[in-house]
Amino acid sequence: MLKVLKGMKDVLPAESARWRALEREMRKAALTAGYREIRTPVLEHTELFARSAGESSDVVRKEMYTFLDKGDRSVTLKPESTAGTVRAFLESGLYAQALPLKMYYVNAPHFRYEAPQSGRLREHHQFGMECFGAAEPSADAELIWLVVRLLSDFGLKNLSVRINSIGCPNCRPAYQKAFREYLAQRRDSLCRTCQERMEINPMRTLDCKEEGCKRALADAPVMLDHLCDECRAHFELLKKYLDEAGIRYSVDPRIVRGLDYYTKTVFEVITATPNGELTVCGGGRYDGLVQELGGPAIPAVGFGMGIERVLMLLDALDEGECRLQIDDETPQVFVACLGRQLSLQAFSLVRRFREAGLRADMDHQARSLKAQFKYADKLGAKYVAVLGDDEVGRGVVKLRDMSTREEWEVPLETAAEALRERL
Repeated sequence: MLKVLKGMKDVLPAESARWRALEREMRKAALTAGYREIRTPVLEHTELFARSAGESSDVVRKEMYTFLDKGDRSVTLKPESTAGTVRAFLESGLYAQALPLKMYYVNAPHFRYEAPQSGRLREHHQFGMECFGAAEPSADAELIWLVVRLLSDFGLKNLSVRINSIGCPNCRPAYQKAFREYLAQRRDSLCRTCQERMEINPMRTLDCKEEGCKRALADAPVMLDHLCDECRAHFELLKKYLDEAGIRYSVDPRIVRGLDYYTKTVFEVITATPNGELTVCGGGRYDGLVQELGGPAIPAVGFGMGIERVLMLLDALDEGECRLQIDDETPQVFVACLGRQLSLQAFSLVRRFREAGLRADMDHQARSLKAQFKYADKLGAKYVAVLGDDEVGRGVVKLRDMSTREEWEVPLETAAEALRERL
C-alpha cells in the first residue's frame, strides 16, 4: 500500500475543523488591523529565493525542493512566503497604490527538505502578515502586539517576546569586518557550516545550534554595539511602542533569523514547554528586499507563524485552557425513511433542509430503519426526521430529538422552518 511521504501529513476530517477554527481567528485578527489576503503560487522561479533568502541561509543551501520543469526551467516549491509576496507586490504594480499596503496569507503551504521537527514537517503551513511602505517602528510593534494578543486569546501561556536589531547596510559592514576578525581567531573551533558562513554572512554563525560554536562565540561582539544613529533610534522607539502596548520583551542580541534579507528589527515569540523553549512565530523588517528584487526602495516588515506548531501547543493545554472555538460540523438533522420506495421523498426533504441552511444528511446504502438510526447516532445527528408510508400519506414528518428521544410531527411543507426554529 502506498503511504504518505516522510515529513508530509494528511489532515483528516476529524482534525480539519480545528484548522478552520484557527484560520478563522487568524483572518479576523488580520482584518481588524487592516490586512487583506494574498494567495501566491506554491511554485516559483528558483532565482526568487536565491536572491531573497541569500546564499548563506540554510534554506537556499540545503532545504529547498528544487527541480527542472518540462521547459528546462529551475523551479522551487516555496520554502517561505515573503519572497513570493514581494514578487507579487512588484509584478502587479501594487507599490503604486496608497502605502502602507498590508497583506496576509493563511494556511499557505511551505516546503523544506529538513528533518521533521516538533510542529513543523517538510510540508508545513503558515499564517503570515506583510506590511509594505511603513518605515516607522510602530508597524513592527503593531505586528508583535497582534501576534501576542492572538496567541494569548487562544489560551497559550508562558509566551515571551525577544527582539533585536541587526542594523542596516550603512552600519552592518563595519560590524561584519570586526566580527570576521573575531571569527578568524576561532575558526578551528567552529563547525564546517559556520566556517562557510563567516565568509558570506558572519552574523549567521550566531544562529548556530552546535554546542562547540556556542562556546566559541560566547563573548562575540554584537550588532547592537555597532548600530548607526538611525538604526539605534528606530530600535529605541520600537521598545517605547512595545512598552506602551504592555508587551513584555527582552533584548536578545543573538537573534538574527535564518534569512539574509532582514534589516533592523528581528523578533521571535517563544513559549516554554516541558521539552524546552519553542519558537511559535518569527519575523522582522526587510527594508531592502523590494529593491533587491528590482523594485523601488520601499521598506517592509512581516512575520510567519506555523499553523501545525500552534495546533500542537493547543493540544498540550489542559482541559478548559484552550479557548479556540471549534464549529460543530455534525448533522443537525438526518432523514430516515422506511423502505427504499420512500428514498426519493427523503432526498427531497434533505434538499429542503439544506436550502433552509441546515446541515442535513440521509442514508445512501438502503439500510433498514433501525440501521439508519444507528448510523445517524454515530454521525452525531441532533434530530432524525422519519418518513414512513403513513407520514407521507398524511403529509407530515416525524421528528425525533436524539438526546431526549422526544418525538413529534410537523407538516412536510414547513418541516425545515419548524426544525430551524427549534434549533
